[in-house]
Amino acid sequence: MIIPADALYGIATARAMDNYDISGVKVRDYPEFIRAFAHVKRACATANGRLGLLPGDVVDAIVAACDELIQSDRHHAHFAVDMVQGGAGTSTNMCANEIIANLAAIHLGEPVGDYSRVHPNDHVNMCQSTNDAYPSAAKLAVVFKHVAVTHALEDLIASLRKKAIEFEHVVKMGRTQLQDAVPMTLGQEFRSFASSLAADLTFMQRNVDQLYELNLGGTAIGTKICADASFAEASVAALSEQTRLPLRSPEDFIEASSSTSSFLLFSNILRRVAVKVSKICNDLRLLSSGPRCGFNEINLPAAAPGSSIMPGKINPVIPEVMNQVCFQVIGTDHTIASASEAAQLQLNVFEPIIIYNLLNNMNLMERGLNTLRTKCIDGITANPERCKELVDNSIGIVTALLPLLGYKKATAVAKEALETGRPVAEIASRFADPREVAEMLRPEAMTHPRRLVDVNTETLARHSRASA
Repeated sequence: MIIPADALYGIATARAMDNYDISGVKVRDYPEFIRAFAHVKRACATANGRLGLLPGDVVDAIVAACDELIQSDRHHAHFAVDMVQGGAGTSTNMCANEIIANLAAIHLGEPVGDYSRVHPNDHVNMCQSTNDAYPSAAKLAVVFKHVAVTHALEDLIASLRKKAIEFEHVVKMGRTQLQDAVPMTLGQEFRSFASSLAADLTFMQRNVDQLYELNLGGTAIGTKICADASFAEASVAALSEQTRLPLRSPEDFIEASSSTSSFLLFSNILRRVAVKVSKICNDLRLLSSGPRCGFNEINLPAAAPGSSIMPGKINPVIPEVMNQVCFQVIGTDHTIASASEAAQLQLNVFEPIIIYNLLNNMNLMERGLNTLRTKCIDGITANPERCKELVDNSIGIVTALLPLLGYKKATAVAKEALETGRPVAEIASRFADPREVAEMLRPEAMTHPRRLVDVNTETLARHSRASA
């Protein structure tokens, strides 16, 4: 097997490249994963140096090599193994070991491929196994990547809240089961979108700490074989210093070696966000439907021609693409759940497909949320006259008359209005003072609660006067 002269990887990586041409997506496509691996290997070298297991020049060389990978993507192209692989991630771990060993050799003045002073297994991988280094790096990668996802979600929420303020005086019809319900404001509708996502943002921020528990130092199955007795504590402490994260070791290393529960939880959170965002996109598509034969309550920005055959047709392409991102996240959450469930005994060999899908989903969500915000939400405008027209013609407004007329009379008004096409206010005025009916049906008054005791008192007083 021939390894290119300029390659920083070694034979283990070359074999993996030959064996696993599966997804076409390489580790190099996820820079957070590479930086996370470099942090893990740096911390391990630091810990081994502090424990007297590695000489100072080797520690310094490994640290310098890891810093290069952390601070720059100049060497990231050499992480050429497929994200989907057998061996529970061994190929990715060995790829990192080989690249770091070769960069360390360069720092020591040795040629690439000469492992006499820094060996991928004996030095870079000292006191570790793939089974603790790989998931620890993956957890860090998710922690690093989640920052961009949460920022994208925060920005989208802020954009929706801005629209809520802009549309706060636009009265429209609310709908249940796609039928007229009662009036609301367009601002209330957009504020509800923001509030829904804000709850998920809080949930995501509160639960990221589940990824701070690392089985680093547990080695093969959690018994810590081939590791110094103090290595687990020392390596996690060094990693916390580097990343400034409150990382911790598990109470039970053997349980932690086969558990992927933190990945599963974070995937569940992404799925929850995806479900809500997709629902919002569905609503945007409905509210903008038309322009003449649909709701046409809002206008979405014209991002692209909607048809290759129908002139002037503009389709809601941005919500559509965000829907598809959400479908992907929701579907692959099932893949992650299946892979988590399929763990056997002391190891989950399916971590590669879990990590691939989770990191990919985070990339999709970050880009999708930013695209939805900048190319759709920020440019939405309202059609106030259309909204008012639908409210004025709706029978659903009869609900506002319940405190004045009671359910039976209000039902009669609704039925007659539906059958005759006459306005609700005109029919209701036969049963109550037209001025009171007009006040109860004032659109702005129907979007907020009122003191029913005042309405009931006025009604009782009127009835008493009529009886007298």
